[in-house]
Amino acid sequence: MDHINFPYRSSSHLALMHVIAESGAWERHGLSVDYDREIDRDDAHKRVITGDVEFVSGNHVSTYAARARGDSWVYLGQSVSKNRIKLVTRFDTGIEKMEDLRHRKFGSRGRHPGLNTWLYLKQSGLDVDRDDVEIVREAREGAGAGSGIEGVRKSLIDMVKEGDVDACFLSQPRLEFARRAGLKVIEIEPQPMVFFMTVSSSMGLVEKRPDIIERVLKSVLEGIACFKTDKEKTIRILMDKHDKEGALDRDAAEKLYDDLAPTLEPRLYPSLAALGNVYLEALRQDKDAGKIDPMALWDLHFLRRIDDSGFIDALYKK
Repeated sequence: MDHINFPYRSSSHLALMHVIAESGAWERHGLSVDYDREIDRDDAHKRVITGDVEFVSGNHVSTYAARARGDSWVYLGQSVSKNRIKLVTRFDTGIEKMEDLRHRKFGSRGRHPGLNTWLYLKQSGLDVDRDDVEIVREAREGAGAGSGIEGVRKSLIDMVKEGDVDACFLSQPRLEFARRAGLKVIEIEPQPMVFFMTVSSSMGLVEKRPDIIERVLKSVLEGIACFKTDKEKTIRILMDKHDKEGALDRDAAEKLYDDLAPTLEPRLYPSLAALGNVYLEALRQDKDAGKIDPMALWDLHFLRRIDDSGFIDALYKK
């Protein structure tokens, strides 16, 4: 049994990671995985390269500029290529569509979610650089302030409800909590994005332990298959384990399942549209990203070999 560290950059990723663990996928491939802990961006860069951490779930944007400065980060698979957000506002704002956000205050959170907000607004004709809209960040403090609800002084839901901002984007399960808080939810198009759980590592590990790379990918693929095909088991796991975004009752767990299950990529390939959008965010964050080709960090040959073997098709035939 090989022990590996696989921390997450956002606690939302645990919705899938718990299912991988509880389905027994890690053990079937001879792995003992420490996954239920957060890692910040700087630690992720340092510890993956030194080998203290073998894999990270996330770190989608800062890696491109880091590669330009000699980093050896590599992406091996992507669980989600669509960010299924909804527009959330109060019923008294008069907001019915994206255009109604012009000259309004818009709530956002985190580094990557904040860039997602900037890009979705920009691609909808609302450019923060032209003062078309004002983005207000969710206030966070203390340990764990990078992702989950822990460490939040005031959540986006409360910011909208109390009038600090006029609207925000949310996804499940926070979306259900917003509905229960009496807020208005407006359907919008999903955002193509490298988002949610990503299998990330270093070129050093890829070269030294290709066997572990393959076993990790197979475990994640099995976990996704369990998530997509065994709704009842997955909902029980979400209710029992997934509480860092807020405790889930049966209804909230079902809504999270119904939102996430169709979105999970059964073969772990990222979409070209998602890659294009995340690269735009990398350029926004750090101009050095422009020195790196958008595909330079992606090594999909392990996935291709697993896919060609029939392993993934066999998971769904069962």
